[in-house]
Amino acid sequence: MVATPASASSPEKPSAAKSSPRPWRIAGAVAVASSLCFLCMLLIVPRGLTEEFDAMVLRALRRLDDPSLPLGGQVVADVARDFTSLGGTSVLVLVVVLVASYLAADGRIRDAVAVLVTAVGAVLVIVVLKLCFARERPDVVPHLTIATSDSFPSGHSMLAAVIYPTLGALLARFAKRRRLEVIPIAAAVGITVIVGLSRIVLGVHYPTDVLAGWFAGAAFASCAWLVVDQLAKRGKVEGKAPA
Repeated sequence: MVATPASASSPEKPSAAKSSPRPWRIAGAVAVASSLCFLCMLLIVPRGLTEEFDAMVLRALRRLDDPSLPLGGQVVADVARDFTSLGGTSVLVLVVVLVASYLAADGRIRDAVAVLVTAVGAVLVIVVLKLCFARERPDVVPHLTIATSDSFPSGHSMLAAVIYPTLGALLARFAKRRRLEVIPIAAAVGITVIVGLSRIVLGVHYPTDVLAGWFAGAAFASCAWLVVDQLAKRGKVEGKAPA
């Protein structure tokens, strides 16, 4: 009996599903790669191996005739202050509370727990890291905004790297088409990059502070996702299963 086109194409579906990467594999790869990069930063920054590079970048972003202004003048400084607020504690607390409340009300307890765990845990990690390294803020150029805590790693950059990609991944799960999943994740990564760059433009962080914040944030967010995912599979955290 000759197979119909539908029956002939059906065996190919499992192989296509197997060929697509699973989310936990992607998260694991990101966690390992980001952790290794962050460890490299821990080895070179405390030894002063990046001081010349850090100073060169900060000076290159300022006007030669007036180091108190970035390239582009006061407009760029104002824009940088606006962008840097996206990684501020007040803004991110508001975002996390609103998103977690909505997810919990919608029955997505697993996702609400993931958002809260990553946000609270990231704040604790940042505090510990800053106390351990106690790197002073840059004095190469004048600061264009107020910054009082230690410099390494950048708290704005790390919090942005933890929270925005986490929210972007959650939004991607609501996409009806596969190619649309890229949009919220790309937007989250873009916001994270902008926040980090604004800290450098404002002169309150060395470039290596920002890089360390990005790496640490990506590693922490990926590890937190893996932990919550395992708890959900064991029935410790309940909620609507992802599509």
